Amino acid sequence: MINFVKKAGWIFALVLILSQSLSLLVYAQESGGGDQPEFIRDAEIENYLHALAAPVYRAADIDPDSITIVIVKSNVINAFVAGGMNEFFYTGLLQLTDTPEQMVGVMAHETGHIAGGHLIRGKEEMHNASAEAILGMILAVAAGAASGNSGAAAGAISGGQQIAERGFLSFSRSVEASADAAGLSFLDKAGISARGMLEFFEKLAGQEMLPVDRQAEYVRTHPLTQDRIDNVREHLEHSPYKDAKLDEKFYIMHERMKAKLLGFLQPETALLRYTDSDPRLTARYARAIALYQTNQVDHALTLTDGLIKEEPNNPFFYELKGQILFENSRVTESVSYYKKANELLPNSALLREAYGHALLETRDPTELDLAIQQLLESNRLEDRVPLTWHMLASAWGHKAELTKDQHYEAMVSYALAEEAVAKGADKAAGQLADRAMKGLTKGSPYWLRAQDIKLTTAPEGDNSDDKDKSKKDHDH
Repeated sequence: MINFVKKAGWIFALVLILSQSLSLLVYAQESGGGDQPEFIRDAEIENYLHALAAPVYRAADIDPDSITIVIVKSNVINAFVAGGMNEFFYTGLLQLTDTPEQMVGVMAHETGHIAGGHLIRGKEEMHNASAEAILGMILAVAAGAASGNSGAAAGAISGGQQIAERGFLSFSRSVEASADAAGLSFLDKAGISARGMLEFFEKLAGQEMLPVDRQAEYVRTHPLTQDRIDNVREHLEHSPYKDAKLDEKFYIMHERMKAKLLGFLQPETALLRYTDSDPRLTARYARAIALYQTNQVDHALTLTDGLIKEEPNNPFFYELKGQILFENSRVTESVSYYKKANELLPNSALLREAYGHALLETRDPTELDLAIQQLLESNRLEDRVPLTWHMLASAWGHKAELTKDQHYEAMVSYALAEEAVAKGADKAAGQLADRAMKGLTKGSPYWLRAQDIKLTTAPEGDNSDDKDKSKKDHDH
């Protein structure tokens, strides 16, 4: 279910040794801010977008599993690629698309940027950072470039400035045309009509005639000329797939994505658009979410039960009920619904994380090992998520308190080091990794990983002796 994540802004209560908890809280508070960009993590929407674009990725000779899709909560209409194979889509763009063909047309264009090597690169660390850290780096580079002040980079990351990536993310018209051509070829190879790409471009066709401050961000970062539109139209007319239709499931998934986003982001509007008299499943789904968002919990649960009865094998309906219960202090009740969602969709990192979180929040010592197991599996499926590492730190902190075993205290430091790596906070990562190594068994997998973090986050010139020592340790 949708989770709103502010960049570097997660703070959970941890059962830790005092010195560890204090250092963590200072780090988290200094890194967060009230006006930081928000990311949306949602298993259903991400599952839909990955499934929709997978044939396009394969047509581009890209492993679909290597692409990370990131959703940014913003009314701005924009999308871009950055930091390796990360595709960023704003909720404003998702909600503007009317059909899955339009959505996959945008995705094909962005994949054209990846295939053409047009990636946004600001720092080498982007390749190992989380989505939050990547956007923070982009903000930093954009702000620094705009001001001519190298010190602006740090300020953009920690100060929560407004998104100023326009100049940094913009490509030339020729590069945009190249991405169009590549995207069109991928669509043909995948047997998908390019009509959606044309329709989306036509939606924005009049934007370049408007004053710059009134143009959609997508147009400002993706210069959209009539020539580009004409080229797509010409390609479509000669494509054997111009009238091809996608599998019916994608139309259902697209409709539910838009309904879900409206229910979460604009619940009052959703309740007006999807009335009680509308019997469609999508309408009831949107209403259940909107009612839950407006604290009408009993009504929301009744609607959700009806959704589950109608589609008993839909993991996302069980997830919704689990989240409603969880967020209304009925944590123990939520566990069985998260468990069922995971049974139906076992390879979702987000569902594993939600299940592990619910088990952790029951505060039941007998559920602690299962919580850790679920969080580790979530981490195996997706390893750059700061929140998962943070919850593992909390879980291992509880183990340390229960068992008085110093090994678990070291594991807390290790998990926090991994969290810091994902956030791009190198200094904190190195310090926490060093602390972890002192309590972990030398040469163990976690000790070796902590050593790698320490070495890779150390300032230049500070670790030459350690590198030689590390090589010997790894060789042994």
